[in-house]
Amino acid sequence: MVNQQEPKRGAMARFLGLIERVGNLLPHPATLFLILAVLVLLMSEVATWFDLSAIHPGEKNEDGSPVIITPFSLVSIDGLHMILTNPVKFFTGFAPLGTVLVALLGIGIAESSGLIGTALRLLVLKAPAPLLTAVVVFAGVLSNTASEVGYVLLVPMAALIFQAAGRHPLAGLAAGFAGVSGGYSANLLLGTIDPLLSGLTQEAARLIDPEATVNPACNYIFMFVSTFFVTIVVTLVTELIVEPRLPAYQPTDPNDQSHADSLAPLTSKERNGLLAATLVAALFVGWLLWGTLPADGFLRDPNTGALLKSPLMKGIVALIFGISALMGLAYGIVAGTIRSDGAAMKGMAKSMETLGGYLVLVFFAAQFVKFFEWTNLGLIFAVKGAEALKATGLGGIPLLILFTIVAAIVNLVMGSASAKWALMAPIFVPMMMLLGYPPELTQAAYRVGDSVTNVISPMMSYFALIIAFVQRYDKQAGIGTLVALMLPYSVALWLVWAVVLVVWMWLDLPLGLG
Repeated sequence: MVNQQEPKRGAMARFLGLIERVGNLLPHPATLFLILAVLVLLMSEVATWFDLSAIHPGEKNEDGSPVIITPFSLVSIDGLHMILTNPVKFFTGFAPLGTVLVALLGIGIAESSGLIGTALRLLVLKAPAPLLTAVVVFAGVLSNTASEVGYVLLVPMAALIFQAAGRHPLAGLAAGFAGVSGGYSANLLLGTIDPLLSGLTQEAARLIDPEATVNPACNYIFMFVSTFFVTIVVTLVTELIVEPRLPAYQPTDPNDQSHADSLAPLTSKERNGLLAATLVAALFVGWLLWGTLPADGFLRDPNTGALLKSPLMKGIVALIFGISALMGLAYGIVAGTIRSDGAAMKGMAKSMETLGGYLVLVFFAAQFVKFFEWTNLGLIFAVKGAEALKATGLGGIPLLILFTIVAAIVNLVMGSASAKWALMAPIFVPMMMLLGYPPELTQAAYRVGDSVTNVISPMMSYFALIIAFVQRYDKQAGIGTLVALMLPYSVALWLVWAVVLVVWMWLDLPLGLG
């Protein structure tokens, strides 16, 4: 078994214990946004007492004089009227809400039909022995399209597969967890996190430019390429650092056959279902090419013929829904897991069941974001912050790297990616825009920092579940055990991913589509 006494006595375990205690002192993310909304309300009044103001960097009055930004107090009759008459509008009009709901409906069919789980199982079970680690990691990254599947299915399955191959199961578990969680932002496909984050980024960017648009595929190229870097880094860390440090594995219960069905070969129905889903995907890709390759393609901008701001770019969320639903239906009908329209509807309904907490969070986050916009505090803080950063002379690459570190540290005490970005975006996106950096680049830097510390953050929502998986192979395991196991991944992922981001900036490569 893994000896975890040393990590418990070490400085790192004590530090992470402190992080855990501090994180546990934080209220629920929804409560946090309620508190922040109230603070913004009070700050708007205090700001008027001190005549806080800033010069708008991008606008001038008709006579050429600068536009002075002053705070608007919500502690006023006009402020009270605005607060009372707009909460429903802000909630239903919050950009990430509708996009996430629509995308998740389609993914719900693909998940409930068994398509995603079967595809992951096939990918891992068919891996050649020398490529076993890389395939496990790669499958983990791909599972982020429907993140729960990765945590619940792939991580324990990776441990079983390594054990069956005569390797330490904790090495497989660590590799799978690092792929699913450490590579959270990387993927070959767009998932629900993409429209969610881009919606928050767009809301923040409009503090500076009311016409700003940020589409869900704005980081797609960067994240597509990052998938391969994450796979290589996690594979090397597993085989060169993590696995060699693990002692010889002795099963705690040789007769334990739990989850053995995860290793069962695919049935003929499952194989036929995958074939049907693959055929649907091929037809869908052909339809996309038909609509985009010709200069006058029906998915291009009808006025300019360009892909920028085309129906393709504007309809990415609908496309995610469509391909997920069609592939899920094709698999389910052929494999026999969907026998009626009711089964498909239940799959979509089940995906919505997981969003109760998210809807509560969105309500309060929407109010906070709009309060910040109304009061002009977000714009004033952005201008003042940009001026302060300019005064330090820090800019370009060092500034973006520093931002990834800030995001990584915040991730240790606040688990939800959307909650963190809803909090950080209204400040950092406008600030970076004023320094000349587009919202898409700031979002990409955030996603790097947010991903790399997922595997060592006690606040990550699935952290307790992963500890339970670890305890199947080490009854004495706790937070110290898991953090000691996963810390090399965090360090290596940040170093390599930061370098990739730097090279991307240096070469001025496109981050995404549109």
